[in-house]
Amino acid sequence: MTKLFAFACALVSCAAVSSAALAQTPAANPMPDGSHDMYAGAGVVSKPRYEGGADREHTVLPVFQFQWSNGVFVSGLSAGIHMARTPQLEFGPLVEVQPRRDDGGNGDAAAGIDDTGSSILAVPDSFAAKLPTDFPANFPRNRLAGMADIRTRLQAGGFLNLYLTPQWRLTSRTLYGAGNERHGARLDLGVQRLAMHVGGQHRVTLAAGVTLVNRSHNAAFFGVSEEESVNSGNATYAPAGGLKDVHLRARWTWVLAPGWVLTSHAQASRLQADARRSPLVLRPTNLTVSTAIAWRF
Repeated sequence: MTKLFAFACALVSCAAVSSAALAQTPAANPMPDGSHDMYAGAGVVSKPRYEGGADREHTVLPVFQFQWSNGVFVSGLSAGIHMARTPQLEFGPLVEVQPRRDDGGNGDAAAGIDDTGSSILAVPDSFAAKLPTDFPANFPRNRLAGMADIRTRLQAGGFLNLYLTPQWRLTSRTLYGAGNERHGARLDLGVQRLAMHVGGQHRVTLAAGVTLVNRSHNAAFFGVSEEESVNSGNATYAPAGGLKDVHLRARWTWVLAPGWVLTSHAQASRLQADARRSPLVLRPTNLTVSTAIAWRF
């Protein structure tokens, strides 16, 4: 049960808001040689159709997370290796699949317990903030119509986490290879409060962070080329790199039984700088909520 609690408290998410983006690597899970921890289940996620989009979608997704005693882990669309052998430090290589984005928004995909989720408590569309009142009535709510699809890409990079105390850790991860040209790079930096006990079977984890990207990443997801401008009606736009967003997350984990975990997650992110000024962005503040149930085997 202790190991299950430790694993559950490390579940911090994204989300599937576009680039599986704000997921964090599972905490290192010391275990006997040759052993493993495996979780699989399903969840429901309510999220914007794309970063900055006005409309929401509610999707059922499979979730899974596997860890082996040699440090290898697979969590949804991410995989990596814990290489550090000290409890204060976590680092290693990381690969992640960037899902396809078409003119309908983000493509659906399997997810890790710590980076998607879902909400059986589906958030109604009326919960989301309304469009600014100065938009004309016929203003298109999906600015991706006529934009080129962003193809699925495999990104590569690494992660580095530093524990300040057993309950607090600084997190970082970098990935390269996003966008059709495969030149998009991102750096996620954050701070995390782990394992706040709320009753015997409940844990709460909080996190805050920022995302920085290079010019190619912003151009892929928020830029508008001359050809795309003609096809979509959006103004041409060539964003620079820099700060892309700031975000807050909260996760509640309920250990239902020794083999079952229910985890619910909420994340609020706000686009910044050139990403926020993109003509594709209708709502700079995005909310994702989710709930997933997983079985340990």
